[in-house]
This record gives sequence, structure tokens and C-alpha cells, in this order.
Amino acid sequence: MLELDDVQHFLVARTPALAARYEFLTFPNAEQGRAWLAAMLDTVGSAAAVGTASPDARWVTVAFTWNGLRALGVSEASLATFPEEFREGMVARARMLGTTGDNAPERWLGGLASPDLHAIAILFARDVAERERCRARHAELVASCGVGVMSSLDLEAIPPYDYAKEHFGYRDRLSAPVIEGTGVKPQPGSGDPLKAGEFFLGYPDETGLMPALPLPEALTRNGSYLAYLRLEEHVGRFRDFLAANGRTPEERELVAAKLMGRWRSGAPLTLAPDKDDPELGKDMQRTNDFKYARMDPQGYGCPVGSHIRRMNPRDYGHNMNRRQMIRRGGTYGPPLPEGVPDDGVERGIAAFIGCSSLVRQFEFAMNVWVNDPNFEELGNERDPFVGTQDGSYDFTMPKRPIKKRIKGLPAFTTVRGGAYFFLPGIRALRSLAAGSLERA
Repeated sequence: MLELDDVQHFLVARTPALAARYEFLTFPNAEQGRAWLAAMLDTVGSAAAVGTASPDARWVTVAFTWNGLRALGVSEASLATFPEEFREGMVARARMLGTTGDNAPERWLGGLASPDLHAIAILFARDVAERERCRARHAELVASCGVGVMSSLDLEAIPPYDYAKEHFGYRDRLSAPVIEGTGVKPQPGSGDPLKAGEFFLGYPDETGLMPALPLPEALTRNGSYLAYLRLEEHVGRFRDFLAANGRTPEERELVAAKLMGRWRSGAPLTLAPDKDDPELGKDMQRTNDFKYARMDPQGYGCPVGSHIRRMNPRDYGHNMNRRQMIRRGGTYGPPLPEGVPDDGVERGIAAFIGCSSLVRQFEFAMNVWVNDPNFEELGNERDPFVGTQDGSYDFTMPKRPIKKRIKGLPAFTTVRGGAYFFLPGIRALRSLAAGSLERA
């Protein structure tokens, strides 16, 4: 059984938060880091509390880099048992991930490429006013403990708040895997619940086996790995691209839908190939209930190179139950009003990808699904939104009798930071705070 009382809530369910703050921390020494963690423990929400009572106005999630675990005093023998990709960190894996050129770690913000990045505190809040109170209280705490804040990022949902959306205008949070043992019923088209071991350490995965845990088990059981990405969205550039590739508003919206694989309402092209269907987009019992190989094999509705088809090939993919990930995060920066030229202000999505294997899940997705130009034999294409674009890759929209190919797709997003974190269980956090894992 999934030990919900020992799992941080972050990957199990979303908090009712419209605002958040990410604070990236460095520990001058183990004593100060443990003092900070001990003070944070009572605010960290467990998965067991989700849905059982109204949560506090703020829920906190804490996670650590490999260097952060070392800074807290975890032994070298224990640190050596973690997977290579986590030990190396995202910076060292940048070329394989495709985060090169303008996306390269040398250009990242906020110290995220530094080995001195040790931890992240995610402060959730119901609104901006509560987030500011959280910020002030946490500032007092880190000052009293002597912990350093390398940088921070404030997030806020985009109004109106009737549904989640991102700065390009697409409805967000439409699909996610369901974890066995959480009691959540999958939406039609989402597949059966996946074994807990695909997301949390210490449980059988989809093979029926339980992979060996990094040591000691008291540190790693009920933990997960998080891949963090801060993606700036170039909204003005995206709107200019649509204007250049569509003569009418309807044509521009179709191009936007082809790039994503869904209309901005959330309606999938596989079910609504010719025109938008907002009622379908918001109907969670219908909007994910489709297959590609059976319903749209050539991509006449949803192009094979579209974002959602690359990131979840569904029945086209191989071993899909072992590639699933949980995405969490939100938007930062002010919305760019319609009809307003680009104002030079950074805005985008800051997201976490949760999984039990960074290399099998996150890194596979970035290397193969996102940045492989020959994905599904496309030849010269990358993911139109999160792939590394430099003006040399194309995008194809299958169409009878002649397909349409857009040459030289611009970069609609740029990676502004990233890191690999370990998300420990609640008991492990207590042990880390107490220093009881130093010699484990």
C-alpha cells in the first residue's frame, strides 16, 4: 500500500493555490541547513491530508539536490548509491537533454547552474496577499538559521480563474497519469492506474519488480525525483508567427491548434479536427478519450510532430506505462494583453516533472520525444514548444492532397533554468533535520 502519510503531497494532488513562490537555497554548513529544515517540517503537507480536510492557507514542499544532501551531512557512501544522472545534475546532462544554445546552462538565471544550489522550498498560497505573508515569514526563518536564498520566483495563475491556462492561451492541466493506491479514478482515455513504483521509490513498478533503493532506505523510501525547468514563453513572437502563417483569425487559430495538438480551448484535434469545440475541451470525461494509431494514424487531425502527440504518443508509443511522468508547476510573469507588442518582460512556465527514474522517464522524453529531429521519421522537426529551436527545424501539417510544411520554426520558449531534486518522504525529512543519517 502506498504510504500516503509519508509521501509529500506534491505529486499526489494539487493544492487549491492561485499563487506560489519558489525559493532556491544554499546551506553554508550542515548545522544551519538542518536548523532550517527542522523549522519547516510542520508546514510540509503529506499526501494523506489531501482531500481529508481543508488545507492550511499555505502548503510547503521541500526538495534537495545531490549537493544539497551532501551539504546536510549525508555520508559519501550513501550519496554514491544514487543514480548517476542525479549525482551529475542537470547541468552536466545538458547536451543529452538538448538544452544547448540559448537554452544552455551558461545562460540560466538565479544561480540554478551553480553547485551551491542545495534545496528548493515551494510555498503555496491561496492568493498573492497570502503568498507575500509566506515570503515574509520564510525570510525571517532563513535569516535566523543563516541559510542563503540564491534566488526566488513568484508564480501566479492567469485570470480569469475559471480554468488553468498558460501565457500562449492554451487550457492547461488536461491530462495526468493516475497512481495506483491514491484512490483516484482515471478519466476516460487515461489508461489504468500505474504502479506506485513508477513515481515513488520503494514500490513495485510496471514490471512487477521493486528496483533497489539508494541507501539508506530510511532516506529514500517514499521519495521521488523532480526535474525542474523554467521556460520563458515568447508570447509576442508566437503571435507574430501565427499572423504570418494565417490570413484570417480562423486560420491562425488552426495553426495554433496544429502546433499544440489541441485547440486553445483544450479540445483535441483528433476529436475536433476541423473547428474548435470549447464544450469538448472542458469536458474531462471526453477530452482525453482518443487514440492516435486507431483514430488518426496519418496525423490529418493532430500532426505527428505536435506537442501533445510527441509528449504522449499514446497507442503509437512503446512501453508507455514506463514513460509516464507527473507534471506540476504554474505560470510566472504578467500576461501580455491581446494586441500589445512584446514588452520585453519575462513570462512563462516553471514546471516540475516527477518520476522514479530521471533517465528512463524525463531524460528519455527530452532526448527522444522532444528533441529528436527524426521522431516518428519526421526528418527535421523538434517539439514546437519545448524543443530546442534555432530556426533550422520545420513543422509539418499533413493534409490532402498536399501537406503543408512550415520551414524554420522560431523558438517560442527558452530554458532559463533547471535542476534535479530529490523529494524525500516525511520521515526522511525528520531524519535529515535530526542529522541521524550522517553516518548511515
